[in-house]
Amino acid sequence: MVGRMIICCLLFSLGAAAQEQKTPTFLDRIHQVQQFLDDRAKKKVDPDYIEVPDKPWRAVLRYKENMVDVDYDNSIEIPEWGESTDWQMCIEPPVSASVGFWVGYRGTGLSISKSLAKNAGRYYSFSSTGAKYGINFRLRRFNTSDVTLHQTVYKNGEVEGAPLDTAFNMPAPVWIRSVYINGYYVFNGRRYSQAAAYNQSVIQRRSAGSLVLGATWYQSSFDYSDYENIIFMVYSHNIGKIKVHQANIGVGYGYNWVPFRGFVVNALAMPTLSVYNRVKAYTFDCNYSLPVLDETDDDYGNWNKETKRWENGATHKPMPYSEEEKNYVLDQFDFWETEPETTYSALRLNLDLRLGIAYNWKDYFIGFQAQYNNFIYKKDQSKVNIYDAYARFSLGVRL
Repeated sequence: MVGRMIICCLLFSLGAAAQEQKTPTFLDRIHQVQQFLDDRAKKKVDPDYIEVPDKPWRAVLRYKENMVDVDYDNSIEIPEWGESTDWQMCIEPPVSASVGFWVGYRGTGLSISKSLAKNAGRYYSFSSTGAKYGINFRLRRFNTSDVTLHQTVYKNGEVEGAPLDTAFNMPAPVWIRSVYINGYYVFNGRRYSQAAAYNQSVIQRRSAGSLVLGATWYQSSFDYSDYENIIFMVYSHNIGKIKVHQANIGVGYGYNWVPFRGFVVNALAMPTLSVYNRVKAYTFDCNYSLPVLDETDDDYGNWNKETKRWENGATHKPMPYSEEEKNYVLDQFDFWETEPETTYSALRLNLDLRLGIAYNWKDYFIGFQAQYNNFIYKKDQSKVNIYDAYARFSLGVRL
């Protein structure tokens, strides 16, 4: 009898142990991940300075505007005439406005957005922040024919005539594509949080600042290599497309100002130095060249595309100045891509500026964020300056 009771007790104990060690279900694993994120979020910060909300889920409605401006500078000289010209094309595409919805757990989530602007091109973005790190990704691609031309002519070193400042349409669109990837590390992550102002996953309780280490990868292309843009290509030293790959590192300072509970204003400034700056210029040789002292005449005859020579044997014909002859250029124009030239530019200084404002009350919050970047690259007499900025308004609730 005693033996049977011992056996029953052993079987009951084994069954209970097996019940306790059963394989976790999918919901159990989800709960474990949530618990890990909660514990990690609270252990990484000083609660006197940073509050981690008890409700981890957030749903956010966002309105965002993204702006990209491009200035393309060139200088040409005609020594025979004692003339030189500085000209600049300013390209300002439509502002890319969109409305989006974001939902996530702590600092991780997904978003979907709908563009409101027409002819603004395509824009994609992703961001993630933690106690001591942050990652941003932006992709913008667009084309436009609307440009503003600024031109100054010099005669023997002195300005000749009034500078030209006019808006017009390019004969063929200019294509611009930019990719921006940025990561940063916060040294004082226990008391200072970028996330408090930019995605409201935590709440800054007291004012604090920190040094911030940042690294940026930036690449873009500027392309107007269409035969209808022949005049601009010739005056750009036969450059029709430029690609740049640039890596930047920098150290800046960010500060969260908390004048009263729930409200925070963040400002961050970070000068960066380009440690890798590769410029690849695609040149397109053509049958026209810059004007010379002697005016163009009809002795050149017609252009032969097979031999790539004019009837008089010349390989290039000076670009005419007269309006009557410019239409004739397109009829005879021929261009072909040559071997691209790759150069590595010297170190350059860029700038990363950010502003964030947030207010939290009960389970709700509102926020405003803005960021500005400036990128410069140069190839001989050609220089491209890109201004990239965005502004975003958000309204959210914690669940």
